[in-house]
Amino acid sequence: MTTGHAAPGLAGRPAPHVPVLLAALAGAAAAMGHAPFDLWLLTPIALAGLFGLAAAAATPRRAGLILWAGATAYFAVSLNWIIEPFLVDAPATGWMAPFALALMAGGLGLFWIPAGWLSARSVPQAQTGVRLAVMAGLVLLAEALRGVVLTGFPWAHPGHALIGSPLLPLASLIGAQGLSAVVLGVAAGVAAFGPKAPLGALAVLALPLVLGLAAMGLMRPAPAAAPNAPIVRLIQPNAPQHLKWRDDMIAVFFQRALDLTARETAGGGAVPELIIWPETTLPVLLEQSDLVRARIAAAAAGAQVVVGAQRFEGFRPRNSAALLAPDGRVTAVYDKHRLVPFGEYMPGGAAAQALGLRGIAEVLAGGYAPGPGPAVLDLGARLGRVFPMICYEAIFARDIRRVARPDWMVQLTNDAWFGSLSGPYQHLALARLRAAEQGVPVLRSANTGVSAVIDARGAIVAALPLNAIGALDAPVPPAMPPTLYARTGDAPILVLVLLATGALLASVRGTRPLRRNP
Repeated sequence: MTTGHAAPGLAGRPAPHVPVLLAALAGAAAAMGHAPFDLWLLTPIALAGLFGLAAAAATPRRAGLILWAGATAYFAVSLNWIIEPFLVDAPATGWMAPFALALMAGGLGLFWIPAGWLSARSVPQAQTGVRLAVMAGLVLLAEALRGVVLTGFPWAHPGHALIGSPLLPLASLIGAQGLSAVVLGVAAGVAAFGPKAPLGALAVLALPLVLGLAAMGLMRPAPAAAPNAPIVRLIQPNAPQHLKWRDDMIAVFFQRALDLTARETAGGGAVPELIIWPETTLPVLLEQSDLVRARIAAAAAGAQVVVGAQRFEGFRPRNSAALLAPDGRVTAVYDKHRLVPFGEYMPGGAAAQALGLRGIAEVLAGGYAPGPGPAVLDLGARLGRVFPMICYEAIFARDIRRVARPDWMVQLTNDAWFGSLSGPYQHLALARLRAAEQGVPVLRSANTGVSAVIDARGAIVAALPLNAIGALDAPVPPAMPPTLYARTGDAPILVLVLLATGALLASVRGTRPLRRNP
């Protein structure tokens, strides 16, 4: 027995849920361009599929839904490490992990909805190429907005997939937003040609490779460290987070860091002039650390030490980096000013505390108070001026432009919170991007790794593997002259994309016939 009606999805348009599912698959595939997978060419290809699905949507609402589904899957795969902090104390907080990932991915995906809705609302479906170009421009602007709204979270931008590619040198010209413009522009171009014009799509897809070759040809490699450059030792004690603050383990990890600090140089090499301990490795509060700092000074044997510490200013704790003189005196302190919401503090302040809510990474009651802002530490004539970043602060490109240009950057971090799959490697990749953008080297001391020396082009000169105990001695690479991006920031790219997207929308409106009143 048959009827005159075809089953949904068997004739005509596909079932409504099919494009949404395909969008989620495309978004998940696009995330594979990020570390540790670094399948960077897959990101624009997968985003082309996502954009094509959204551009073909019958209604603006449908286009927004498709783009949200793809973005949610993209962020869920890219940021899968967000579950790791909840698993440190799994019996108490493990149940929160899936909700945290779903809320973060779905929430970040909301930024992409207007790009789908507005492009479909403003551009007729017959003008597919224009609709795709507008969509790509709006996604880029949404990503820029995501980096600043509610303190911002500029992690897993589409352009970050290119950190592991030959295109990384382009960051010195156009920054992370410019790299995202390349990825999104190529994705829109491939989607515009589609399977009906495979040669055209292939030509567009070759654009990143051409740009990469041009970047490598135009930009000289970063200069190597001079023979008499100061030696810095990076300490990696490898203290697992679930053991780090256990009463019977605090002394064990402190002694491990002391032993690494006092270790003799291999083969009679140059003695370190600076030793860097990771974030929050001082086992006591800074203001109560006289005896502890004396032991650090004895182990350092005449070198200065930068140590991650916690301290109180008034009644609020701070996450700090303290500079210790060779005799153990505190000569400078930098307080972390970009704190991780829901991690190092709870939004809502006193109201959240009254409800018994606390950040997942809070060590001291009440959560950390933010420091006054970016700063530069003067380490003397030999070591120069250094820009300190504590953990999460390294993901913000704009902060370094608020201070005088440093000679190098240092990142103190405790990536034990991020697990061992993707989080530590993505964090390392973002430190590489900061170096490439500014033409300034980064030295990175990470509790569980990856500790690394990164030159002024973003290349890793030396590193300790993840989850290893060790100390890395290396000369400080020199900085390069200020890059174009260091002088201009993101404004030129964002203004250009805004103007181009606006011009496309205006041209479409100009071709529509005027409606006359009846």
